[in-house]
Amino acid sequence: MTSSNLRFPAEWEPQSAVLIAWPHAGTDWAERLGEVEDTYIALVAAITRFQRALICVADDDIEAYARARLSSARIDMARVTFLPVEYDDTWLRDSGPITLLENEASGDRAFRLLDFRFTGWGGKFEASRDDLLVQRLSEAGTFLESTRQNIDFALEGGAIDTDGAGTLLTTWQCLHERHPDIARDALDGKLAGWLAQRRVLWLDHGYLEGDDTDAHVDTLARFAAPDAIVFQACDDPADSHYAELGAMAAEIAALRTADGRPYRLFPLPWAQPVIDRDGEGKSRRLAASYANFLIVNGAVLMPAYGDPADTMAAEVLQRAFPDREIVPIPCRSLIWQNGSLHCITMQLPLGLA
Repeated sequence: MTSSNLRFPAEWEPQSAVLIAWPHAGTDWAERLGEVEDTYIALVAAITRFQRALICVADDDIEAYARARLSSARIDMARVTFLPVEYDDTWLRDSGPITLLENEASGDRAFRLLDFRFTGWGGKFEASRDDLLVQRLSEAGTFLESTRQNIDFALEGGAIDTDGAGTLLTTWQCLHERHPDIARDALDGKLAGWLAQRRVLWLDHGYLEGDDTDAHVDTLARFAAPDAIVFQACDDPADSHYAELGAMAAEIAALRTADGRPYRLFPLPWAQPVIDRDGEGKSRRLAASYANFLIVNGAVLMPAYGDPADTMAAEVLQRAFPDREIVPIPCRSLIWQNGSLHCITMQLPLGLA
């Protein structure tokens, strides 16, 4: 069942700000902090062209450092707000608030912040401070006209995508991994109820090597409009992802809109493998997905990996979002920690901040 006074807005709807957390030596970025800071500077520069950036900082020294780095990059600091709060890491897509619009029909634009449990992707990493992030930001007065709803259920923002009109897209692998004792129809009902959805579309296929989220949908397939889906494809028969992503593409092609029509589909190109080698010579493949883009007011910020496919990905996204500017952000440094652009951000709807 869904609540008639609640709606989960799509990412392309008007926003007030994007929430991020500044990387520092106490996070997992310590080994490659300089490279990651460069990505964050590029990200904040892009965000502030279109709207505000709210940046979590762990202490006064980190705020002063981040302010200096951003100012030296000639970023419009009038569009930057720093928020002092503790955090374990910087994956705000998964530890930040999932926001519903409340009483929209009455004209009273209020918000409900869904504060799900964040368990470090099923207990893989320490996440106690991240699990308190929404509560602490809310208590500090960060969010306007809002109430926080604490939900004792593990769910990450990267695991779900909505079309803003009552359809949710997610992956069975991730939700089943988090809640192995709950049947699909029961999970369907829980998600629909909490997130004010009329239906849930499940993908049974799709994964990326180097992804430790258990197949978050925001690395695989995203709504571009209520009738359009952008998804990560693989056209290399020799690649280990070829069969699985091909099966996912077939699943997506079989999906139908709420009124029974096929979706308009936008397959994204496949980047060449990005291999990371540690000091001992061990290698692992990193998850370079173009589906991990961020929609902001008037633009789509696209993860770029220094690959020839970057240009083709931008062309696909331009077709999917013809009225928005496509802005590449260098994200090769991010995938070293198994996430990308969308994973480190959380958009806040217009009026929330």
